[in-house]
Parts: sequence; structure tokens; C-alpha cells
Amino acid sequence: MSKKAQILGDTEFYELSPEIKKYALRDVGFQETKQGNFRLERPINGSSPYDARYVLKITINKDLDNLKLATTDKSGMHNLNIFKLKDTDKEVSDLRYLLDFMIEKKVLVKS
Repeated sequence: MSKKAQILGDTEFYELSPEIKKYALRDVGFQETKQGNFRLERPINGSSPYDARYVLKITINKDLDNLKLATTDKSGMHNLNIFKLKDTDKEVSDLRYLLDFMIEKKVLVKS
């Protein structure tokens, strides 16, 4: 984890918003792990969240100062670069929507 994070293959870098609050993380769907970190997993599919091929994973440490971003296959075991895969335009659009939502809710900021 680090202060700045980038999804594999993306040109954008993200960092935690200075206005981030623990309750705001819970409001947008983050769950607290046993270690006290916060984790969010969201399906990425351009047409249906029930048939998602990819998953967006966001992990924030308990001190709210470090961040990790990843896109994985639906098993969650393999990091993928969805920007280079064929026929992923809808998924990339869905990913951008999810990240913009996190920016709107003052969880992330672009850096």
C-alpha cells in the first residue's frame, strides 16, 4: 500500500481525500477487516453486475493514509489490466464510473 495508487494499465493516479472519514467509507460500502483496514470489492461489468467478469478492489489501511487499487478476475486471485484486454470498453466505462463515485463521495482524489 502507498499514498498514491494506480490501477494496472491506467494512466490516472489516485490518492485518499484529505476529507476522508471512517463513517463515509462504511456509507459507500467498505467493510472493516479483522486487522482494522477497510476493503471494498465491486463487480465491474458494463451490462449486468450479476454477470461480472472483473472486480474492482480498493483497500485502505486503518490509519486512512495508505491505499491499494486493483482490478482482478472474478475469483479475485489475479490482477488484470482491463485496459489492454479485448472488448472491455463497457467494463472500463463502469470502472471509471465507480472511481468517479469514490471521488464524488470524498474518498479518493485524482493526483
